[in-house]
Amino acid sequence: MATTERPAHGPIRLRDHDLGRPGFWRARSFALVTGALFLLAWSGQFVAQLVVERNEAAQHGQAFQMSEFWPQFLASTMENWQSEFLQLVWQAVGLALLLFWGSSQSREGEDRIEAKVDRLLEAYGIDPDDVTRAVNEQV
Repeated sequence: MATTERPAHGPIRLRDHDLGRPGFWRARSFALVTGALFLLAWSGQFVAQLVVERNEAAQHGQAFQMSEFWPQFLASTMENWQSEFLQLVWQAVGLALLLFWGSSQSREGEDRIEAKVDRLLEAYGIDPDDVTRAVNEQV
């Protein structure tokens, strides 16, 4: 068995993964990929809308002005977020919170599963209370 010696310059410092926690990139990979995809899509929207606005200005014989473009770009971004992003986020976060808080719907599902397991145990001649006691002793 290897021993850990204390260095002369200070206390032993454990890294995150030594404590059973994943490293920065692994722990946040989903958020980083989602953020990168979001920025890519938003940049695509910016470029596409910029091209459309420049073409419309040229068709009308007007000079394109960035000061007029920004309010339109931000307004279209907010419309997209309201119609798609915010609805999806609310559904995902709302359902996760309801499940986390133990809403009546999530408890109902657990109660139904427990009742089905009890019926199966009884069908095989096993007392569900004996199983509950055995499980509680292990926990």
